[in-house]
Amino acid sequence: MPTGAITGYVDVAQIVLYAFWVFFAGLIYYLHRENKREGYPLISDRSARVTVQGFPPVPKPKTFLLPHGGSVSAPRPETDDRALAADSAGLLRGMPLVPTGDPMQDALGPAAYALREDQPELTLDGLPLIAPMRVMDGTTVAAEDPDPRGMAVVGCDGVVGGTVRELWIDRSEPQIRYLELGVGEEGRGVLVPMTLAVVDRIKRRVVVKSVTAAQMAAAPGIASAEQITKREEDRICAYFASGHLYATPARSEPLL
Repeated sequence: MPTGAITGYVDVAQIVLYAFWVFFAGLIYYLHRENKREGYPLISDRSARVTVQGFPPVPKPKTFLLPHGGSVSAPRPETDDRALAADSAGLLRGMPLVPTGDPMQDALGPAAYALREDQPELTLDGLPLIAPMRVMDGTTVAAEDPDPRGMAVVGCDGVVGGTVRELWIDRSEPQIRYLELGVGEEGRGVLVPMTLAVVDRIKRRVVVKSVTAAQMAAAPGIASAEQITKREEDRICAYFASGHLYATPARSEPLL
């Protein structure tokens, strides 16, 4: 028998290899199960009695301590009671949905958003992560960059939808996240994601190609003038981004 062998055909290296396979299979099982702490079981249109969770099943609830106090358990029952303003495109289950109203306002397709916590994202110091410059002392726009405040905002139809009156800044990564517009005769405040806006230095204006001026004025608002919640962020970003498909009838038609 060779030196180091346990039997004539099994040695230490082979046992270690088998042990690694068992460990790796267990790791895959564990990670796949932990991945189901949010979003599972899936909602099925087949029947309210059908539980769609796949294999492995949803793990038992675990409690997590939040950095700013409190706790949350996952998985947890997730209910969404929002009415679906859409009809099925066919008689079969799983067919595409056809909007029955304004899909941008009804949060359908690319305009859909999750019902996240209706509280602002916080920094390590417990301050709202995103806030307007008017509440942030010492924050200014770099001299080499254009200041959008006071500029007119033009939609994809070439019509002015409002005027930039304030900038909302990310405290952790100092950059502009939203442009606050004054729209309509009453000057209602609307936030436009900076990632969907282009500042035209030459014409001194801001262009938002995803929506029309009217849709800009009808955008979802926020409850507070000094902070934005995670749910409000998701809804606003989804609304403006969905305009690339829903802003005009031509955008939702086939290219050919």
